[in-house]
Amino acid sequence: MKLNLKIEGMACEHCVKSVKKALEEIDEIKVLDVKVGSAEVEVKDESVLTKIREKLDDAGYDLI
Repeated sequence: MKLNLKIEGMACEHCVKSVKKALEEIDEIKVLDVKVGSAEVEVKDESVLTKIREKLDDAGYDLI
């Protein structure tokens, strides 16, 4: 299942790299695309959303 994530706090390519790195650390997801303000990931189910939110929070961004 593909999820389109809206991410607050991203403003530049450095932010894109930081978010991509944080998301790639989560084994349960596959990162398809990261752009300023959003990311597209593939997941088995939505139960991983809490882990995604925590990783983004640790990196300084908010999942909205």
